[in-house]
Amino acid sequence: MLAGALAALSLAISSRDPSGVATREGPGEALADQCASHTGPPPGFRYATRPPASGPHRPRLPRGDERRLSDDELLHALELGNVVLAYDARRPPRELRALRDEVAGPFDVELAAAGQAVLVVEHPAAEGITALAWARRLRTGDPADPALREFTEAWLGQAAPRAGDACRDSG
Repeated sequence: MLAGALAALSLAISSRDPSGVATREGPGEALADQCASHTGPPPGFRYATRPPASGPHRPRLPRGDERRLSDDELLHALELGNVVLAYDARRPPRELRALRDEVAGPFDVELAAAGQAVLVVEHPAAEGITALAWARRLRTGDPADPALREFTEAWLGQAAPRAGDACRDSG
């Protein structure tokens, strides 16, 4: 009886452990969830990826796309359930604009606040095209890659599992 109670307690505790790799199934690479704390990164903190796909940030809603976003804006957009299509060129590829418009329409701040926007943004670390959702990433060199649509449609509206939670030993 005691062994059963201990096993149940262990299962309950481990099910709340936010560390490790995202376990949601879907397209793209599952990444470590570095939490969604709204405190900003602590001193010495390093995001696991560039551009970041999760981590502590100040809640700053993006006011537009087709420009460079701060890490705070990018992460808050992902936390809410938006999908970010990052490119490393001076201008966004027309294929990314078309994908955004077909899936979610042109950028709208109200859609972004509801986690229903696709943002096309410049980011020097995109290394071609990088699609981002919370703790998910897909990289490609082709802005017309069909995997981008699959990723975008699968993750749009999928908010961070523990939105706003405090970070535990994420650095």
